[in-house]
Amino acid sequence: MSFLKTMSHHLDDVPSSPGKFKPDKPSLYFHRIRLQSSVFSRSAFWSLIFLTFVAFIFLLSAPSSTGSSYFHPRRDLLSGAASWGGREWERRLRKSATPKSSSGRTVLVTGAAGFVGFHVSRALRQRGDGVVGLDNFNDYYDPGLKRDRQNILSRSGVFVVEGDINDHALLKKLFDVVPFTHVMHLAAQAGVRYAMQNPYSYVHSNIAGFTKLLEACKSANPQPAIIWASSSSVYGLNSKVPFSEKDRTDRPASLYAATKKAAEEIAHAYNHIYGLSITGLRFFTVYGPYGRPDMAYFFFTKDILNGNQITIYEGPDHSSVARDFTYIDDIVEGCLGALDTSKKSTGSGGKKTGSAQLRTFNLGNTSPVPVTELVRILEKLLKVKANKKVLPLPRNGDVKFTHANISLAHSEFGYEPKTNLETGLKKFVKWYLSYYNGSKNTLR
Repeated sequence: MSFLKTMSHHLDDVPSSPGKFKPDKPSLYFHRIRLQSSVFSRSAFWSLIFLTFVAFIFLLSAPSSTGSSYFHPRRDLLSGAASWGGREWERRLRKSATPKSSSGRTVLVTGAAGFVGFHVSRALRQRGDGVVGLDNFNDYYDPGLKRDRQNILSRSGVFVVEGDINDHALLKKLFDVVPFTHVMHLAAQAGVRYAMQNPYSYVHSNIAGFTKLLEACKSANPQPAIIWASSSSVYGLNSKVPFSEKDRTDRPASLYAATKKAAEEIAHAYNHIYGLSITGLRFFTVYGPYGRPDMAYFFFTKDILNGNQITIYEGPDHSSVARDFTYIDDIVEGCLGALDTSKKSTGSGGKKTGSAQLRTFNLGNTSPVPVTELVRILEKLLKVKANKKVLPLPRNGDVKFTHANISLAHSEFGYEPKTNLETGLKKFVKWYLSYYNGSKNTLR
């Protein structure tokens, strides 16, 4: 989205005071008239320019008189490119949101150009649901990868709107144009370690952005059911394994985890006050094709192939660091299962008419694997020996292990992960070699 910077004009050629004049033929009175007239003319000229500029901006952003449903495109004044709005934009929006069958749902997927959002959007569309994506294409990691995901979704019939969840006007417009039955909220500032470099981005996206989205949902009529991505990070310093949804989550080990925990509490408040149906999903270390380059399995693959040294962390007394690695297809299955079993919100126009569904589920693989085993499998698949350096686990928010108890998700919607780490990494490596050495737009 483009942002208009405040513009100021300085009349450098007009003195702050007229100074002293020594009139020859004309009287001092006429000199003053001439000077004041000159200053007034310049001021009037620049005032007219400024008013013309303001009127120009107003005309670009104001609704058409033909009806409140039509917005002129917002435009970047420097590039002239339209960002969102307009009849053609609305037409694409409605076409993408139209289900292929009468039983299909109409789903808004935030973070649709992200890793999980891309795969979920694609799966929803393939089974016949109407899908509209929303993504701001930030540069936390390579935006080119996000654009490639967007292109694949576009060919599948999914329109991904470029915009931010903090843009209240855009969210309102989306809900005005499309009566979404569900929102799959997957947009977030991801990454545990990056929070130490840019903490404000996590508050902006994971807390403020989530609240903006909930505001739009509670004001919509009808209110959609919401399914959103929390994180296994909320378990923080919890030492009880496997992690259960009933375990305490009030000791976050990172700012990222703290923002996700805060979002869970905000979700509870909106469910209680406005009757929004909300389901939170705690993901456990998701991996697979078209994944995130900031994840260990991804940059380990890159560094091993390039002959670069990789760093493996270990816990106290040389203990292993382990993760409950979960393949993307299993996560997608869980997301769709949660969506399909979500009940309708009970509010209307921001007013609650009854109690609404509020759920939280773990989505993991239930089989924690040491990071050293992850590296061994990658060495086997890549046929390259890794140059390893072992260091103690730093105090950067990473935890020693994660392990999901998935019995609740299994009982509610039959969630049952099917992909072990070696099988999943084999699929990832096949994609990685194809994407970076062959045809980038072939999903394998």
